[in-house]
Amino acid sequence: MSSRFLSISHLLNPNPNFISNLIKPNFLPFSTTSFLRTKLPFTKKRKKNPSPRTKLIQAESFRLHRFEELVKREAVLQFVTRSKDYLSKQPHRVIRLDDAGKLHREMGFPRGRKVVRSIERHSLLFQTYRHVDGKMWIGFTDFMEELLEEERVVMDSMEEDRVTKVRKLLMMSVNKRIPLSKIYHCRSLFGIPEDFRDRVVKYPNYFRVVVESDGKRILELVDWDPKLAISTLERDFILEEDRVKRAFKFREKYTKSLHLDDDDRKKLNLLKTLPLVSPYSDGAELKLWSLEAEKYRLGVLHEFLNLTLEKRASIHHIVEFKEEFILTKHTYVMLLKQPRTFCLAGTEMNWAVFLREGYTKNGDLIEKDPQVVFNEKLYRYAQKNETEMGIGNNEERIDLKYR
Repeated sequence: MSSRFLSISHLLNPNPNFISNLIKPNFLPFSTTSFLRTKLPFTKKRKKNPSPRTKLIQAESFRLHRFEELVKREAVLQFVTRSKDYLSKQPHRVIRLDDAGKLHREMGFPRGRKVVRSIERHSLLFQTYRHVDGKMWIGFTDFMEELLEEERVVMDSMEEDRVTKVRKLLMMSVNKRIPLSKIYHCRSLFGIPEDFRDRVVKYPNYFRVVVESDGKRILELVDWDPKLAISTLERDFILEEDRVKRAFKFREKYTKSLHLDDDDRKKLNLLKTLPLVSPYSDGAELKLWSLEAEKYRLGVLHEFLNLTLEKRASIHHIVEFKEEFILTKHTYVMLLKQPRTFCLAGTEMNWAVFLREGYTKNGDLIEKDPQVVFNEKLYRYAQKNETEMGIGNNEERIDLKYR
């Protein structure tokens, strides 16, 4: 019987020592990890790439702290500027609190946050009150109403200057026409009033509004004024020739065998840099990637920034006019190559271009438009509350005219 069992087991298992091995104490039929290393070899954790929302756009050697502060200030006070514009267009300049909570983009408060928090931070300018219908509403304080009237006076007094700015923008554009929606979207850059689309009808000698088949309203230039077709660089060349010559730099390639000194290199580079191309010339005739086309685009951006109130603009505003000014996707690289004239600030997600000649070495704006003076005044009040202003707390903040 035993011999029969052994023969059968031999057929089932070709290894005759299998059963004996099972009996051995040192043999374990299942694997164990007790003899393995429990610690893996040390590996450095990869550093996460900085987020475009936080990574600064400008290299540290060219970075100006004051410019970075200005970009951050705009982000912090975004609620004030956007809510001011949005509420000003509403009937009676008020909106229901429930509706405002859904308008984070229009009113400039962080998505997912309560709009009341932003209002409380700027209690000198905005207020909430309960209407007779039992609903909570948002509106301006009496103090803010006074500021808005002051701004209206400034806008009216500067209307002629704003018209000139728009004329120069049209003269720089390729086909001498720009959609009214683009000018409206960038109106704060140039101090253009909110109702400019209605005011253009007062200037038939300068502008013509054309409605295209898709309903888009286009502003066209009627009269070309050669007196306006003079750029800031051309005007400054007469008084500050040396500074204008150094505004842009285009390196000329040469071999080391020439043994050029610093003066010779500067003269050689200057031959390539000059002459500059006027931003009011026809850029469409230039080859897209030629040196003259790059000079033209630099001149357009230089003149564009000079037309702005604060001699700076965000990349989002510049991109608005990429078709009109024949800008390419290499605009960022083009600006970086000219650190003498342009300075970039902000993050990769939201950066701005500053015109260096418009600021002091400390980063303060040299010439301040009346609208800039008003904006700075508004920002100062936006960072204060009623107690600091000596107004005191008013428990009943219901304006009777809204009932």
